[in-house]
Amino acid sequence: MPESPREPDGSRHEACARDTALLESTVTAVREAGAALRRRYGDVVRYETRDELMRALAVNDDVALGVLRPRLTRLRPEAHWVEEELDGGALPPGEWWVVDPAEGNVNHLHALPDWAVTATLVRDNQPALTVVHLPLTGETYTALAGRGAHLDGRPLRVAPTTDLGLGIVATSQARPDEDEEVVRRVGSSITSMLFDALVVRTSVPATLHLLNVAAGRIDAFWQFAGARADLLPGALLVREAGGHVSDVEGRPWTPRSESFLAATPGVHAEAAASLSR
Repeated sequence: MPESPREPDGSRHEACARDTALLESTVTAVREAGAALRRRYGDVVRYETRDELMRALAVNDDVALGVLRPRLTRLRPEAHWVEEELDGGALPPGEWWVVDPAEGNVNHLHALPDWAVTATLVRDNQPALTVVHLPLTGETYTALAGRGAHLDGRPLRVAPTTDLGLGIVATSQARPDEDEEVVRRVGSSITSMLFDALVVRTSVPATLHLLNVAAGRIDAFWQFAGARADLLPGALLVREAGGHVSDVEGRPWTPRSESFLAATPGVHAEAAASLSR
């Protein structure tokens, strides 16, 4: 196969500088959206029907999107916008903003602390940059393809763990109304990991577990099915922090994949073997 033409060094440096500036501006937008959601946080939001729950979730989404969409559109007017955060699969060619305005929205409604705001720019189905902001702690996680992952400017590295039996692992459900086959697969995978790992954590949202993999706090995260907005931010963070990302059988992960595994290199193969039994 002939080699692809090399981009001149000057062009690469210019593109990197543009993306660095874009990342900084995206951080500002995501933090502003997080501040808007934080002002709404504190009391448990009560609901008695699914319709009432969906309306409450939509209010939070709309508050954050009211900040994010105009700001991100001004940053990249030519980029498309993913309208449905629960969508999966590949995107058409070009640039796309994949945003979760209230990742862990149901936790926000229940006055639980596990929620965030995320924005990821995807180019031709590859995440180029991502920002994940945790408004309650003020932490901001960022990654730029080929330039590393950071927490408030400090480099992130995955854990050096090499024995799954000494590792902490985590999983999450992709959505509340998952089909029966996926639900049973989730259950059997948790059982398998309870035998093979030291500790198994199960909660939503997926992104917060992936932050912990990238930061070296836990050793693996897996999920069956899932939306782009659930997995793309964490996939880029983990890769840029030195981790491995695949499906649960060890094959390269894409937004079309039916499963997802992110792990430190020292336990990735062992985790894949456990989940594939």
